[in-house]
Amino acid sequence: MSRGGSQRDGEPAGTDRGAVPVTADGRPSTRGWSAGLRAYALEVRGSVQGGERGPLVVIAGLIVIWIVFQALDDKFLSPRNLSNLSVEIVGTGLVAVGIVFVLLIREIDLSVGSVSGLAGAAFAVLNVNQGWPEWIAVLVAVAVGTAVGAFHGFFFAWLGVPAFVVTLAGLLIWNGLTLYLLGASGTINIDEEGLVASLTSRHFEDAAAAYAVAALGTAGYFLAAHRKRSRHRAAGMPYRQTAEIWTRTGLLALVAFAAAYTLNRFQGLPLALLIFLAVLVVSDYALRRTRYGRRVYALGGGVEAARRAGIGVERVRVEMFMVSGTLAAFGGLFVASSLTSASPTTARAAGSGMLLINAIAAAVIGGTSLFGGRGSPWSVLLGVLVIQSIASGMGLLGVEDAVQFMITGGVLLAAVAADALTRRAETRRGRP
Repeated sequence: MSRGGSQRDGEPAGTDRGAVPVTADGRPSTRGWSAGLRAYALEVRGSVQGGERGPLVVIAGLIVIWIVFQALDDKFLSPRNLSNLSVEIVGTGLVAVGIVFVLLIREIDLSVGSVSGLAGAAFAVLNVNQGWPEWIAVLVAVAVGTAVGAFHGFFFAWLGVPAFVVTLAGLLIWNGLTLYLLGASGTINIDEEGLVASLTSRHFEDAAAAYAVAALGTAGYFLAAHRKRSRHRAAGMPYRQTAEIWTRTGLLALVAFAAAYTLNRFQGLPLALLIFLAVLVVSDYALRRTRYGRRVYALGGGVEAARRAGIGVERVRVEMFMVSGTLAAFGGLFVASSLTSASPTTARAAGSGMLLINAIAAAVIGGTSLFGGRGSPWSVLLGVLVIQSIASGMGLLGVEDAVQFMITGGVLLAAVAADALTRRAETRRGRP
């Protein structure tokens, strides 16, 4: 534990990142709003000086990107474009959340793009060609992703085949199977008024919906932070000041209600964004607030140590790849929904190489470490906003795909380099 009981991003709850020094009776050594603001500022400064990539660094980068593109095209920050952006991030974001689960155990899944394309193709074939009801076709498509993840996990965890090799082979196998299912045309159009198409076209136009989600999210954060403070205080551990919790809650409320206001100026709250936020909440709770999540982080910290702690390493590994496959399939349905077709032949479609690259980039840019044990699903939200904002801005400017690919690759390289430097700094400070 570092000074003041701080905690690295992505570690299970057990220490309190940014907690202030306490007196012998467990009370904060300083009080008041000014002390809360000062503690928050010191935490940010300590993270930057210590070489850690906190969310504020990514937020600062995102703000710079938005300012640059707004200066180049005043339509970039328009309610229409931001609303479209909030929908466009969902498909890639869901795939990236699955990537986070695998990265946390120090592995990689290169098949997610192909799995997403396979799910979209399976849905289209069953619904359009075979006439199955949409909801059944959706369940089968998601189950296909889960089965593929179990297949990869079995070869990796029980047969000892490196995950890189297994998922690289899967990338080829499932992409080939997708092309086979789609047939000679390579594309199957789905019903534009159907269930899957509505995933990205449906909006809650009542302004109260967006504001209600903003209020619930803000209240949920405050209650979770206050509950954690109470637990730490009862245990005699360092804990955040109430003023600091209120400060963080106020900043979150400002962002949440500003986003709600912007969305309401166009078509209201998108259903796709609401589903994405729900997945983030559930995933983050499972990883950070449950015993199972602590096992995942422990496995990312070291395999042998996890075994000695009684963790079923093979089972957890298989389950992480199953989660990755399931979310890849789910994300593939959202990509198919936005295109109203199943086709891996376009650069932005499910099954394309760009979906894989963007998903990995979103996870790493957001702060999930390639070295395991650090990261959270919420990091994906910032990462995918960075990636998709760049794509959206260059699209408005008419930049060709070739240039977009190079820029995205450069951003990914920068994020990985920052992750490696962070790891090196932690090693020098004596962290595992």
